[in-house]
Amino acid sequence: MKAIKASLLFLVSLLFSCTKECPSNLMLLDANTPTDTPLIFGEGIISTTNYEFAITFSPKMDELYFTRRKPNEDNKIYTMQLVDGKWSNPEPAFFTAIEGWDFEPHISPKGDKLYFGSTRPLPDSLKSNGLHQWYSTKTANGWGNPIPLESPFMDKSIIMYLTSSENENLYFTTGEKGDKPEDWVIYKSIKEDGQYQSIDRMGTEINATGNWIAHSFIAPDESYLIYDFKSDSGYGESDLYISFNQNGKWTKSYNLGPKINTDQTEMAASVSPDGKYLFFHRGNENEGNMYWVAFKPIQENMLKNMNN
Repeated sequence: MKAIKASLLFLVSLLFSCTKECPSNLMLLDANTPTDTPLIFGEGIISTTNYEFAITFSPKMDELYFTRRKPNEDNKIYTMQLVDGKWSNPEPAFFTAIEGWDFEPHISPKGDKLYFGSTRPLPDSLKSNGLHQWYSTKTANGWGNPIPLESPFMDKSIIMYLTSSENENLYFTTGEKGDKPEDWVIYKSIKEDGQYQSIDRMGTEINATGNWIAHSFIAPDESYLIYDFKSDSGYGESDLYISFNQNGKWTKSYNLGPKINTDQTEMAASVSPDGKYLFFHRGNENEGNMYWVAFKPIQENMLKNMNN
């Protein structure tokens, strides 16, 4: 009996140790783990001489999708899978459009839906072509064929960078054809009784006056929202900001600071499913890479400064 107890204690100890210290799946892709200074993520694999942005991971972080744009080509979504302890090479996603282009994928916190933006033609029953959101549902046999989000999302001709909470509430950027980028703002749609009834513009705490407001990433528990915003008081072309949900009300937005934001464009943020790392794009009009940085210290520092 003592031997059995000792063995159980050893196994528990080993499991706890591995949880704390063993490399995560991301370390198998990039061993250069960042702290408070952003590093290029997956250099030469994900971040290349092309233009990469908008990355998302499955809950177990054994599958990922990101956007890549090669010179003189349209946006295309690429994917990688972790198989037998090794990441596969990036390949175009299974749903790659024959006509039109795809970008900005997002896997829901539960891992059961994969959303992405696309200009592909809509079914004949839907005649409002534009930049719409499509989604694929995960089944026992893998991802199903993607279908478009219909009403009320078809009411807008442009919807991009959609992210979802655990409650399946959706946050996204929207505008109309012909709008200038400064006219695009962030909306949300709350799922009630299994349905999305409306899309609602978020308040001025999020949609402040600026030249660009886009790419909102919602925390799974809706405790924070990260997005990019071009402001005259910012550091560069567009900066990353965060707003916190406190007692059902959004705080004003806070710039993530000079370690994150530079004189270049920072945009299209996401946070790894384990909450440890913030991912974002940094670059200019012609080139840019994916970066990652430890997220918890940023989050804690922002909350601390906000409450002082």
